[in-house]
Amino acid sequence: MTNIAGHLFDPLTLLAMLGCIALVALFQNGASASGRALMALRLLLTGNPDRDRDAARTAMLKIDQVAQLRGLSCTDRVKTANAFLTEAARKLANSDRADQFELWAAQALADRAQRHGAVHRVWLSVADAAPALGMAGTIIGLVGMFAAMDDPASLGPSMALALLTTFYGVVIANILAAPVAARLADLSDRELAWQREVVERMLAIARRENAPLRRASMREVA
Repeated sequence: MTNIAGHLFDPLTLLAMLGCIALVALFQNGASASGRALMALRLLLTGNPDRDRDAARTAMLKIDQVAQLRGLSCTDRVKTANAFLTEAARKLANSDRADQFELWAAQALADRAQRHGAVHRVWLSVADAAPALGMAGTIIGLVGMFAAMDDPASLGPSMALALLTTFYGVVIANILAAPVAARLADLSDRELAWQREVVERMLAIARRENAPLRRASMREVA
């Protein structure tokens, strides 16, 4: 078994496969999305949307209390470790009207969903390209094998190339890229879910706090 495993690892063939797959993903998605896709790998271990959601709910209770006691302009004084929540609280404090905050929130969530989708597509591109490039390597190996039929010593390396590229393509697609894409998509959905919840609660707070101002303005006009 150990002997077989040793034959399955060919550094040059593996590097060639990885390089070609990376080029395909780069051409299909661009440098920016490809770079973010690599950086997103750390989220596979560190990402925890449930923890972030619970922390956001706790912070929202504080933001609601501050809004009731001191007004919307003080809501950004609630300190949080999450960048989105901090930015949302700052926008809430600096928005004169609820619709201003609503417009910012809709755009911010749409932009985040677009960035997440771009990263997801990079890994799907890798999952799609790996088997195809593996098959291309198989064809190259078979061509080399048939071209060297009169030299039995050359048949082994050509056949190994044909089989290894297919093996690497299957492994990269189904054991690496596809699971990574699925995991990142799940993390994205759960993250956007709690961020939408935060936005809805902040919008409700903004409308509640602005309601007395609207009523006062209407009385003045009347």
